[in-house]
Parts: sequence; structure tokens; C-alpha cells
Amino acid sequence: MKTWPTKKLSEVLGYEQPTKYLVGSTDYKDEYMIPVLTAGKSFVLGNTNEESGIFPKEKLPVIIFDDFTTAIKFVDFPFKVKSSAMKILHAKKDVADISFLFYKMQTIKFGHDQHKRYWISEYSNLEISLPPLETQKQIVERLDKIAESQKLNDELIQKADELFQSLLHKELDPAGKDWEIKKIKDIAGVGNGGTPSTKNPKYWNGKILWLTPKELSGFEDIEIFDTERKISNEGLSHSSATLLPVGTVLFTSRAPIGYIAIAGVTMTTNQGFKNFVCDSKQLNNKFLYFFLRLKKKYLQSLGRGATFTEISKTIVEKVEISLPSLKIQKQIVAKLSAAQDYKTQLLAQKSKLKELFSSVLSKSFNA
Repeated sequence: MKTWPTKKLSEVLGYEQPTKYLVGSTDYKDEYMIPVLTAGKSFVLGNTNEESGIFPKEKLPVIIFDDFTTAIKFVDFPFKVKSSAMKILHAKKDVADISFLFYKMQTIKFGHDQHKRYWISEYSNLEISLPPLETQKQIVERLDKIAESQKLNDELIQKADELFQSLLHKELDPAGKDWEIKKIKDIAGVGNGGTPSTKNPKYWNGKILWLTPKELSGFEDIEIFDTERKISNEGLSHSSATLLPVGTVLFTSRAPIGYIAIAGVTMTTNQGFKNFVCDSKQLNNKFLYFFLRLKKKYLQSLGRGATFTEISKTIVEKVEISLPSLKIQKQIVAKLSAAQDYKTQLLAQKSKLKELFSSVLSKSFNA
């Protein structure tokens, strides 16, 4: 293991107050040229047309540091800022690479629970191990390559989502097509989920998969094959839930309304769901899945309730669906499934790239 000398951040980073770069007006417009930045999550607040007080490109790149939260952003383009509660950090180029320091600072765990400015009082006094400048640049090169792959992957995900949404609207648009209009209750059985009494431990830790809405938050696959919690047969009998067959369409009907999946195995759900068992002679379950995705906002508008918003079974059953023949349903499903599968593959790649970046980051700075 290499042993590198340590330096305080203040020894490798100089700081500049942002006062002369503060924006005068918050009349932001997309057509304006100069971005107004914050070190927080939003980063770019908007664009300004102000021509003075712009951070010059000759002094780039820099790190902007939120003095209260210690959040950081790497900036390599001219900008203005909204808040004076930050420091603009410059690398001392004879000893440190600014990109290396930015990556290194991402590995620092620092508590910021007090409302005070941290750079001068504490953060700048933190010590980091500092390899030779050439080694720093080699580490940055490796991390930059992964970061660029992440950026490209994110762009592909956005394009794949746009493609899917466009295809969804096009394929399920009944205009000019000889499709029959039916109510959901006439082509699918609609049921509620249910929850066993939490007071009896015998109802829990069984073998029956029991799905809750939060498990579908961010879920991008079509079919789901496992759940976080399981209930027992006794628990099922002491709830309003029923055992759902493979292929059941699962739709969250209680806030948050609109999470959707298809049961890839036999399972049940809690009371936050309406579950659809399709009449296979009339309705392809994946066609219903995509229809519910298309109509998400409309279905959300049907929710009622003072304590929490929910779509009742009666209302769901009366929702109308334009239905082509089973043959055409399957053709549409094939197209939409392919588009969604492509996005799912990209999301899996996103996770792998994130893991790779974290691994390289950790190994590089623990050498």
C-alpha cells in the first residue's frame, strides 16, 4: 500500500468570496446565456442576461462550496451565483489538480447539523492524503471516463423514456380505429388487497408474498417476483386480501396512486391496491398494464377522500377502455414491451456504472 503525504484542504485550495459575482435580478429566462448557480441539488437556478460580474473563464475550473451544507459542485463554464453563502475554491496548481480534489471531497463524510459557515472554521482544516500531481491526473482520467459513460447512459435513458411515452400514446390511441369500448368490470375481475392484524405474530413471516405500494416506487420492470414481507396462510385468512394468480395486474389505488406491476408469481397485496385478473379471452394483461400507465393522471384525478386519497372499486370498475382484438393487443404489447425493456436495460447499466464509479473512487483514495 502506498503512503502519500497529507495536506490540509486549505493548503491545496484557495477560496474566493462570491460577492462580486452575485446576480442582481432573478428574472431568469432560457434564452439568456449565463447560468446562475447554487452548490445545492438544483445547481442551475436559471439563466441571466446580466453582462457584468460574470466569473471569468480564465479562472476555471473551480469548485463551488456551500458554506452551510458543505455541498459541492464542479464548474468549468462562466457563471453567476444567487447566494453569498458559498466559497469559490481554486486549486493551487503546482501541487493539486482541481478535478482530483473534487473527487476526493466526494468521499469526505462531514456532519453539518449546526447553522454556521464551515469552510474557514472546520472544513478547510480537514487533512487528505495527496499523491504526486501526475498520479492525481491518472486517477482523474480513470474517473472521468466512467463519469462520461454515466452521462451518456443518462442521455440514452432520457431518449428511451421519450420514445416509450411517444409509442405509448401512439399505439393506444383509438382514434380512427375500429376498437370496442368496454368497462373494466366487463373484462377483468377487480379486487382489493388487505392487511392481517399486526398484533398477531402468527400472521407474519410466512411464505405468501405480500406487496406494499412503496415497493413499486421507482420500479421499472413489468413483472415483480418478490416482496419485502411475507404473510402466513392464517394471516391471509384474517385479512381482506386474496391469493392472486400469476399475471394479475397490480395497481396502487391509494395515495400514491398509479404504481403498476404484474405479478410474476403467486402473491397478494395490502389494501393500497386494486388488483385485476383479466378475462384472457378478451383482454391481454400486459395491454391493461400499458393502458393503466397511459391513463395514470386520469386515474389519479378519480381519487377521493379526506384522510387519504383513494379510488374506490366501484369507480375503477366503471373506467372505460378502448379494446382492439386480442391479436392486435398482443402486437401492441410486443412493441411497448420492447421499448420498456430497452429502458430497463439502460437503468441496470446505470446501476452498474454507479457501483463501478464508487469502487474506483474508494480504491483510488485508499491507496
